[in-house]
Amino acid sequence: MKVILKETIESLGIIGSEVNVAKGYARNYLLPQGKAVMATPENRQRLEQERVKIDLQIAKERSTAEELAKRIEDVVCQIPVKVSEGGTLYGSVQTKDIVNSLKEMEITVDKRQINLKDAIKQVGTYQVPVRLYQDVEPKITIEIVAE
Repeated sequence: MKVILKETIESLGIIGSEVNVAKGYARNYLLPQGKAVMATPENRQRLEQERVKIDLQIAKERSTAEELAKRIEDVVCQIPVKVSEGGTLYGSVQTKDIVNSLKEMEITVDKRQINLKDAIKQVGTYQVPVRLYQDVEPKITIEIVAE
């Protein structure tokens, strides 16, 4: 089913793009939430009339993401954890721990934006990518230190 996105959705595309999704996803989530409209000729025409507004919104989203990327690139998050004598952690460091550490530095990032492949289970320094927008993916440095 073809729909036109009314807002940027990370897994689908940017605002104003026409995407093909499953019928159930469109009927049960995108359309009732107001995140998309059916791709009809009338809606396509309305989209073309609002294209200038949409382009401004895309530029605004990208510029805010790039500004945040510049702030994040130089950040070093130190996360103190309890460690055994062998250097392994009691538990693990996950995305929520990174988000909380960034909040302490007054940087707001959603946990879904942090691309941590596996939970961190060793003391050390790690480079973790943060996807802020399409093609805007800075890396932050995470230092896991013993308490």
